[in-house]
Amino acid sequence: MLNKDSFKNPELWLEKHNKNKLVGERPETLPSIPEELWRSCPACRKPSLADAVTDLLEVCPQCGHHFNLSARKRIDITADEGSFIELFTVVGERDVLKFPGYKDKLESAKAASGEEESVICGKCTIGGYETVLCVMEPAFMMGSMGRVTGERITMAFEMAVSSELPVVVFCASGGARMQEGMFSLMQMAKTSGAVKFHSLAGLFYLSVITNPTTGGVTASFAMEGDVIIAEPGALIGFAGPRVIEQTIRQKLPEGFQSAEFVLSKGFLDAVVQRKRLKTFITSMLKAHS
Repeated sequence: MLNKDSFKNPELWLEKHNKNKLVGERPETLPSIPEELWRSCPACRKPSLADAVTDLLEVCPQCGHHFNLSARKRIDITADEGSFIELFTVVGERDVLKFPGYKDKLESAKAASGEEESVICGKCTIGGYETVLCVMEPAFMMGSMGRVTGERITMAFEMAVSSELPVVVFCASGGARMQEGMFSLMQMAKTSGAVKFHSLAGLFYLSVITNPTTGGVTASFAMEGDVIIAEPGALIGFAGPRVIEQTIRQKLPEGFQSAEFVLSKGFLDAVVQRKRLKTFITSMLKAHS
């Protein structure tokens, strides 16, 4: 409690006040906010109301950081309402090498993502234009590419050729799936062949890079689009920055491998904010229809 002596020696009172707080003699009741009502941004470390983040399509209202989106959410905000038809849902055998613990990892990935694989493929309309759409799921083993992932993407491009349709792929991946060994690595060549087959047919392919896109996916279909765009701040590269620094023993430039850095080096055509993505994609489909 404050009294007239408190004002004579405020430092002494403040020290006693803080001491009382530490030992619990002066408890203070602070208003608590339920965790589900706010989101903490990993970029700026500032909290924001969850509703505000959702209204901005999972973008931080403080700094513009783009949170990762599930594949289903991307489909919802990209495809015209009710137009998406999922295809190529057969999974098939993946643990050909009987890699220790792989089956358990697959089950954990299914539980974490709600999906059977790291990519969802199908047909839809975007802005009224019929399109083959593939969206990678970052919550399924970091969107890693295995046999089934590569097969689904390959079939999507082959169907697009037979139907004379453009292809839009949202890429998000940690690279090839080591648990499948060479069966995983060969998907780089197989998907690249399917992209070339689609290109020779004179059809349009738009690649949308999201955070992160690395490894074998970057080294294959992700960077083979007729137009390649990315969301702001997306990590794009083959090896990660820490691996590169340890290999070349040099400090990398600020923002190395960010979408903006890659754009400045000519490897991207544009960096597009999430709220403008559907409009941009529609404009590209219209220009190449």
